Amino acid sequence: QLRLMESGGGLVEPGGSLRLSCSASEFFLDDYGIGWFRQAPGKEREAVGCINVPGSNVHFADSVKGRFTLLRDNAVNTVFLQMNSLKPEDTAVYYCAAQVNSDCPTSDADIWGQGTQVTVSS
Repeated sequence: QLRLMESGGGLVEPGGSLRLSCSASEFFLDDYGIGWFRQAPGKEREAVGCINVPGSNVHFADSVKGRFTLLRDNAVNTVFLQMNSLKPEDTAVYYCAAQVNSDCPTSDADIWGQGTQVTVSS
């Protein structure tokens, strides 16, 4: 079963930044649209943002628009989620997902990672 690997989570103060990475060792991401999702304790998983195969089109949830950016670097087979101006309400486990030839993977995506914890607290 193909899997993604997230990294870069941690504890950060409000207003701080983190960069999450989504990579794969068994397949190339450049054929896949990549989506980021998050799930906070007691809440349902929600979509954060997504990037299409060419990397030319990105979408973000209203809650993170203007603060988060997405970049794919095919040379290192990784998609980065840059998170700036972090707020306590951004605290969650963040997951990336891949869907072949998709502009924006949904929660029905085929391939998922194990998640990385992001905690925003002073």
